[in-house]
Amino acid sequence: MSGAREDILAAIRRAEVAPDGDPAGRLANPQPNLVPARGQGLPAELLARFIAEAEAAKASIARLSGRNEIPAAAEAYLAANSQPFEIKAAPGLANVPWTKQSLLTVNFGRAEGSDHVGISEAFAGIAETGTLMVLSGPDNPASVNFLPDTHLLVLDASRIVGAYEDGWALLRREHGKTGFMPRMVNWITGPSRSADIELILLLGVHGPRRLHILLIDG
Repeated sequence: MSGAREDILAAIRRAEVAPDGDPAGRLANPQPNLVPARGQGLPAELLARFIAEAEAAKASIARLSGRNEIPAAAEAYLAANSQPFEIKAAPGLANVPWTKQSLLTVNFGRAEGSDHVGISEAFAGIAETGTLMVLSGPDNPASVNFLPDTHLLVLDASRIVGAYEDGWALLRREHGKTGFMPRMVNWITGPSRSADIELILLLGVHGPRRLHILLIDG
């Protein structure tokens, strides 16, 4: 028994003194984790997988050819789902031609509890799980992602990557400085849901009960 005990303690000691490497060096040259097969593929395959996974997670998707189609797509979705035409929009979407749709009332800024519809923009889409990577900041407040009952998310199809590791790599590559992180990174997969109570699935428990992705192909 004492021999087994010594073997265990020796393994613990080796783990404790194992070189951890230079933290700054690891951050400057991060290594990806294992990427499953479903997180790999050509761009067309990743696009198809993202759509399939997002829809499996109960998100809906509208394909657009350009950002100028966002207002009409938003109005059509709200009308089809009997939702109000008042939208709280992330300030980063102020350059969208909202006035083209006369029924819409669009206000920009952080969402409040009284806002029923919010629209923000995703930094990337993750094909592996149909997840949207959303960065928060002054132009893209996190409150828009969670407070409204209906959440519309704009995503450029060219920003769909395979796996979560690819999303982090894209963030590092585009911002290009060690240690950079936005105020918050949210990973959104479908509408909010919970089955904590008697295993009954309920939508909208901790956030939006509807997620509609405006996927821009152009």
